[in-house]
Amino acid sequence: MPISYHSSSKTFHLYNSHISYIMMVLPNGHLGHLYFGKALHDRESFEHLLELRNRSMAVCTFEGDLSFSLEHLLQEYPCFGSGDMREPAFDISMDNGSHISDFRYASHIIKEGKPPLPDLPHTFVDHDHQAYTLEITLKDTIMHTTMILSYTLFEQLPIITRHVCFKHEGNSPITLHKAMSLNLDLPDSHYELVELTGAWARERHVKVRPLEHGITAFGSKRGHSSSNFNPFMMLKRPHTTEISGEAIGISFVYSGNFLAQVEVDTYDVSRISIGIHPQNFSWTLEKNDSFTTPEAILAYSDQGLNHLSQQFHTLFLNHLSPKKWRNRPAPILVNNWEGTYFDFNEERIIDMAKTAKSLGIELFVLDDGWFGHRDDDTTSLGDWYPYLKKLPHGLKSLACKIKALGLDFGLWIEPEMISKDSDLYRRHPEMMLHTPQRHDSHGRNQYILDFSNPLVVDTIYHMLENTFKDVPIDYIKWDMNRSMSEVYSTALPAHQQGQVMHRYILGVYHLYERLIQRFPHILFESCSSGGARFDPGMFYYAPQAWTSDDTDAIERLKIQYGTSFAYPIRFMGSHVSASPNHQLHRFTPLKTRGDVAYFGTFGYELDVNQLSDEEKTIVIQQIEWMKEHRSLIQYGTFYRLSSPFEQDTCAWMVVSKDQNDAIVGYYRPLNKINSAYTRLPLLGLDPDKLYGINQTYHYGDELMHYGLITSDESSGLCEHEDPSYDYYSKIYVLKAKSLI
Repeated sequence: MPISYHSSSKTFHLYNSHISYIMMVLPNGHLGHLYFGKALHDRESFEHLLELRNRSMAVCTFEGDLSFSLEHLLQEYPCFGSGDMREPAFDISMDNGSHISDFRYASHIIKEGKPPLPDLPHTFVDHDHQAYTLEITLKDTIMHTTMILSYTLFEQLPIITRHVCFKHEGNSPITLHKAMSLNLDLPDSHYELVELTGAWARERHVKVRPLEHGITAFGSKRGHSSSNFNPFMMLKRPHTTEISGEAIGISFVYSGNFLAQVEVDTYDVSRISIGIHPQNFSWTLEKNDSFTTPEAILAYSDQGLNHLSQQFHTLFLNHLSPKKWRNRPAPILVNNWEGTYFDFNEERIIDMAKTAKSLGIELFVLDDGWFGHRDDDTTSLGDWYPYLKKLPHGLKSLACKIKALGLDFGLWIEPEMISKDSDLYRRHPEMMLHTPQRHDSHGRNQYILDFSNPLVVDTIYHMLENTFKDVPIDYIKWDMNRSMSEVYSTALPAHQQGQVMHRYILGVYHLYERLIQRFPHILFESCSSGGARFDPGMFYYAPQAWTSDDTDAIERLKIQYGTSFAYPIRFMGSHVSASPNHQLHRFTPLKTRGDVAYFGTFGYELDVNQLSDEEKTIVIQQIEWMKEHRSLIQYGTFYRLSSPFEQDTCAWMVVSKDQNDAIVGYYRPLNKINSAYTRLPLLGLDPDKLYGINQTYHYGDELMHYGLITSDESSGLCEHEDPSYDYYSKIYVLKAKSLI
């Protein structure tokens, strides 16, 4: 059993061949943190790792003992008000107004496997032996409340998942004002923080900054995880690179408001925490009520950032994403949105589908505008029935005609939103999130349904179920196009208004769960203005997400590169769009657009009938190539090679599990004249295997240590066979010689 409890020293040790996580019961009954990092030998006692020091002016716990102060100890789940002046992991108030708590160790359970989290997305295992779980129970006897800290260690991964459950048994209510899912105290601050920041159309750009005294924090108060900040961070040593050095990764399996922060005290101790954002959050627990936080993921690497990212990729693909779609390559699709926007009818859609089929496309997706009386974005959200002016024979007829062509059929929905110009709003204006007597702000001319109210979720479910049940739908693109404002639920009393945003996300998860149970054959893709809810919570239900509304190939280099720090390629919706691009109006070669989009789910976001014959030939070749290589691309081991945030090129690659096959994507946005020698060292190959590439053969060690020669790709001249140009790209396919 890779979780040990040593009763003589009251220490816990979670360990496998990769990592160790060590904590102990402190003399005051609280849990102290001792170590997290590379695997250590187990031993009966780790008490020597607990550092007690006399510090002047510290608030001390025991009369006459000047060495034991919570202010100067590493802790597992710290409280506030008993000597520790740093940020607490939780905050609870009693009915007398006190915020003081004292949760002391009571018991623990160690078990094989990983229990599910009811009503919340979570990682899972297929077999109990793949993970082991430790549940530590602490009790506050004055508050009559139990706290259960849960830790799950994955047997083959350097990963531990965390969550907390509060159970109240007292007669008087208590209120949770803050409940982080994870706290990690580290003994020094010699780290750089890596986060994924941005905005709509430039999501998940890589930002690196050193830790300083005080609090470094980011998060979302928008009601969703947001395009601006992703619920993910890395802490890396300053010398850590993509291929060497120590790093810690933290991710949050949640799609709503979140807070991620690192506090460095004046003794250089770093306190990391992640969880539901406490702003406008409060949760009252009556007797026998409980509250469970969402799951947080903690990972470690001593082999650089690529290795750390790969651990998250493995976890998400095998232990988070829906089992039904595991190891299934994404279908190659065309979406009509940028091709038609709202301007379409059945005839035009069928004509596009016929052309799509002739090109080799597998799935046709009908986007916004098929329902209610929707000709623009001011109307009809909430009216989920066919717009007969556009589809005079109904949705089923259109879907059947597309299926008869040999294509699968997909559909766009935005079920969480409502238009004031809709039948649903006219019947039920109370279903909209709004604050009484206050102005209602809109976003994209739309408003938000109160998904904290189960009646609203039930109403939308039955409307969608009634629309879908007779239509042969294979795929749903689930959009969500605005942040929350004027958050108030008329279905909840005043003292529960702090629960609305969390209950809303639980309502979204519940609707996903019901639709998946009712229509298990449908592949769901999450889309929130592109990448505004690109988080692990969504991937529990939908195995792919639209990575960004920005379809420009050059901008996508940074977006997809940054996204790969946390998320696997299989999750990234990436399409070839028209040129000039609809967001940046940039002209890029069709080849380059394809070479970027390959590293994702791959598809097209344009009107295929507007392609020239030459372009159609290229598209046919792209689709044939992707069908041949998509399993490797979407499920191989991914490596970042050259960062577009640091250099004037971008490169990445995927390698098969047996190291026999690899594909490299190389991109150079701007051309050069008479450039210097340039080489691209590869990663992940077998040094002893001979790889064929461009009719030549190279040993793996040569390709990794000397590298691919890329000088000839940026000469500025056009005499050679593969002339260079601005927005240049090249794909290299490597095969071990015995397979050629």
